[in-house]
Amino acid sequence: MGGMLEATFSFLKLCIRDLLVIREISGLILHRDDKLCNLLEWRGLKVVYRRYEGLFFCMCIDPDDNELETLEVIHQYVEILDLCFGNVCEVDIIYNFYEAYYILDELVIAGEVQESNRMTNLWRVLAQAAKEEASSISNIISQATK
Repeated sequence: MGGMLEATFSFLKLCIRDLLVIREISGLILHRDDKLCNLLEWRGLKVVYRRYEGLFFCMCIDPDDNELETLEVIHQYVEILDLCFGNVCEVDIIYNFYEAYYILDELVIAGEVQESNRMTNLWRVLAQAAKEEASSISNIISQATK
């Protein structure tokens, strides 16, 4: 039981630290003037962000990474979200969080771009959605036949 309590405490500690980081970075980004560039330095890292209507997408990168490539990755991610959800908004990301996360995971793994072709990424996402749909339909059929 002690191991479970320690694991839970470590997880909560990690979550609180992540929330503090998110709060700090979002505070820096939201208070910047629109005329400033989409790049800022934070704790020895670069924060690259881009605003699409009411949504801000940001990535922390190493100081020696390419900022323009990061902006392109953010743009490609938003384009794929737009293709999947149609003019993506905050509600789409909230209600389809796992799908949005899966799209990001297909695009970037361990900080490296896996596929730069937007249509290939979209095809992978749609194939995964079809597999999940077929799986859920087969589960419904198996439940109904019991």
